[in-house]
Amino acid sequence: MNAQIRMLKADIAADLETIAEIYASLNRYDAEPSGEEQLIVVAYYLHSLYCAFESIFQRIAEVFGNHISERAGWHADLLRRMTLNVEGIRPRLLSEEAYDCLDELRRFRHLFRSAYRLRLDAERLALVRKKARVLEQVYPADIKRFLAFLDTLVQSS
Repeated sequence: MNAQIRMLKADIAADLETIAEIYASLNRYDAEPSGEEQLIVVAYYLHSLYCAFESIFQRIAEVFGNHISERAGWHADLLRRMTLNVEGIRPRLLSEEAYDCLDELRRFRHLFRSAYRLRLDAERLALVRKKARVLEQVYPADIKRFLAFLDTLVQSS
């Protein structure tokens, strides 16, 4: 298990670098993007941001046996499970505030990914972007707490 936990930590670190890069790119755009092309670019970054977080969730679920069958609604189930403290297995990863932000990003990602002809709603995009900004402030503490738990697993084996 020690090697598996070390690999998980390395994978999370790589995903966190990607998340930081996405935030850096997203934050280069004004609070209110002008024009359809800028809206599309911001939407793409928001979509990518959720995908990067979901990658972390999937890795954690694999290591700790929280497998989710690939059926309708599995993305929502995976995210919800990251709020659970699984006694004797792992603590929760996400606070309620981070969950709320990520759930909004998840719903937007689904919309963005599923629409073939998408006219982006600037107000909806602003709401999702606001949630992403809140998430940027709250997720580091959640991740830090979870990584500290992983460190205890490595030290105890």
